[in-house]
Amino acid sequence: MTSNTLFEARRHEEILEQTIPASTRPAFHLSPRTGWMNDPNGFSYYKGQYHLFYQYYPYSCKWGPMHWGHAVSDDLLHWQYLPAALAPDTPIDGAGCFSGSAVELDDGRQLLLYTGVSSGALHPDGTHQDFQNQCVAVGDGRDYQKYPGNPVIRPDNLPNGGSIYDFRDPKAWKEPDGSYRCVVGNRPADGSGQILLYASPDGFHWQLESVLAENKNRIGLMWECPDFFELDGKHVLLVSPQDMEPAGFEYHNGNGTVGFIGTLDREQMRFVEEHNQALDYGIDFYAPQTVLTPDGRRVMIGWMQNWDTLAIASLKATWFGQMTIPRELSIRNGRLYQWPIRELDALRSGYVHYENVRVSGEKVLEGIRGRQVDLTVRLRPGDKDNIYKKFAVWFGQNEKYHTGISFRPYESILKIDRKFSGSRRAIIHQRRCLVPKTGGVLSFRMILDRFSAEIFINDGEQTVTATVPTDPSVDGIKFISDGDVLMDIEKYDLDLDRGEEAANG
Repeated sequence: MTSNTLFEARRHEEILEQTIPASTRPAFHLSPRTGWMNDPNGFSYYKGQYHLFYQYYPYSCKWGPMHWGHAVSDDLLHWQYLPAALAPDTPIDGAGCFSGSAVELDDGRQLLLYTGVSSGALHPDGTHQDFQNQCVAVGDGRDYQKYPGNPVIRPDNLPNGGSIYDFRDPKAWKEPDGSYRCVVGNRPADGSGQILLYASPDGFHWQLESVLAENKNRIGLMWECPDFFELDGKHVLLVSPQDMEPAGFEYHNGNGTVGFIGTLDREQMRFVEEHNQALDYGIDFYAPQTVLTPDGRRVMIGWMQNWDTLAIASLKATWFGQMTIPRELSIRNGRLYQWPIRELDALRSGYVHYENVRVSGEKVLEGIRGRQVDLTVRLRPGDKDNIYKKFAVWFGQNEKYHTGISFRPYESILKIDRKFSGSRRAIIHQRRCLVPKTGGVLSFRMILDRFSAEIFINDGEQTVTATVPTDPSVDGIKFISDGDVLMDIEKYDLDLDRGEEAANG
């Protein structure tokens, strides 16, 4: 039975959605039905469709008591909104239904495992903290009923010293033997972060199995939004640490995402780390979640936003927040690689190709423009004995605006810079990453949508992601070089309608 709180949220989103013109949204990135969006939740494949839930406040473009928005897709690009799945309407989650995940039960129903937040303690120093517990709801892919026995993971199921106030974001999966596991983020007594592993025979009764991984104040503090999976013969742990300190060119976003590659010690049920890396080197990427597709690909999607740039959210706007394009993951040379899902190719049209274009100064090429674009650029020095000093691509460009991707081969530094993109706030405008030195040879693929840019460097070895506020009508693309550069270019327009035509045959 639908609560009044959920009923009102559904009625509100259905009405407000009608007031948002499609042209004011991203073309092929998921945005909220209305209001506010943050973390992806419940990323799953169920009853022949991909389901993506998300942290959601339908009544404002500012963060508020968290609901779960809901959308489904056949191809991870064409999304259809469904009614909000969860609302904060019980004593155990009255302060918010925080992030979680989804799995299919043996009886064919879908189980949502989420963090319920309830009003907590007022401390002697005047600070207030809410309690966090893990809860479940069960449904048919559209409507969900909360379990009367919630919460299913309580504070008495925490390890010694584990915080009852920072205990959230369960990511669940089903084991081959039919049992269930989930990882949950928690703050231990040392004030940093740890990832807890829980086991259940049925999805409703959970017990602590181990402390899977410990931060020990190495990378940030609290570890949020964990994900854990096997990939290419290794185990991968994704976490989103808060309050990170930079280490060289890694971890500059304060709140960002780290990927760990390693193995699972099955006797101790502990993760043995072999490598760690920033998952994205741009400005706007957080709290990713993955799904295993029916054809065996591990696909990841993240919140394309940064907690430190929320001043750009306008009270006059009708939506705020969007997801990244889904990305296929692989492990190569001990690193986690990312690449746009192959389904994106069906959206392509308007192929333009150039080879051996010489750039020294500024150059604009016929047919190379747009804000819904798939653009691949391959660079090499025009003079191997005198390598160029800097190369840049400006997009969303006219006489007033531009966002730039630049590369300095001597320092081997790639930078994104959006300070001239039309922002009216003192937000983060640029970010740099260190790429392997190759004597000025570099390739990158840029996926541009109306309000974002995602750059995949050297076949996905590194990624750079940023939202772009420039009006989508500003669609110029310019190439600039300090020195002699040769470049090859492949450019496609990206059109959702073309994807629908291809699907319909």
